[in-house]
Amino acid sequence: MFAIIETGGKQYKVQQDDVIFVEKLGVDEGEYAFDKVLALSDDTNIIWGTPYIQGASVKATVLGQGKDKKIIVFKYKSKKNYAKKQGHRQPHTKVRIDQLIFPANE
Repeated sequence: MFAIIETGGKQYKVQQDDVIFVEKLGVDEGEYAFDKVLALSDDTNIIWGTPYIQGASVKATVLGQGKDKKIIVFKYKSKKNYAKKQGHRQPHTKVRIDQLIFPANE
């Protein structure tokens, strides 16, 4: 069984008990439900949404907030005396997938 969810402008293929890092969610640790489910699959068939599946959701537990490794952004223009160095750490949320909920009118 798997689901394809959308969050933070990205799509993730998840299964039960997966731990994933998604774009930062503005929630504290605890329960969270992803409602934008693009596809659901059980052992026999796949349900595709147009674009989302009505009544389907993925229940998850928010484990914490964090930041990725630092990347260096370096801009440089030759012969123009221009150089700019900047660092960036992208915030993320660590999430554990608990349950895939199928729509009632399956």
